Amino acid sequence: MHEMGITQEVLTSVLEASQRAGATRINRVRLTVGGLTDVVPDSLQFAWECLTPGTPAEGAVLEIRETAGRSVCLECGTEFDHDKFDRRCPVPECGSFMSSVIQGNELRVDDVDVDLPETDASTDAT
Repeated sequence: MHEMGITQEVLTSVLEASQRAGATRINRVRLTVGGLTDVVPDSLQFAWECLTPGTPAEGAVLEIRETAGRSVCLECGTEFDHDKFDRRCPVPECGSFMSSVIQGNELRVDDVDVDLPETDASTDAT
């Protein structure tokens, strides 16, 4: 299950970034997962629930946004949505198999919501 490894890498990155920011807790992590990847969002959720206990991300929500496959035809320039297997241009006069993916291969952390320690507002920094 490669989702466990992917989730571990996401968690490690999020923990490192939140530590550098001085965060005390991670509340939510938002990911984008492309529909053309072999990543199964439900498996990511399961792995997240297995890996976060005992970390500052324990109890944090993992929100996953999925994107559809989208390409541009290299022959006629038409942009079109497609699944993993059929990337043929839908324009009847064209029908080219030559296309370039412009969306759907993503796997990225979009946003992390954390708690930061409260600062003493009464301290004068001058």
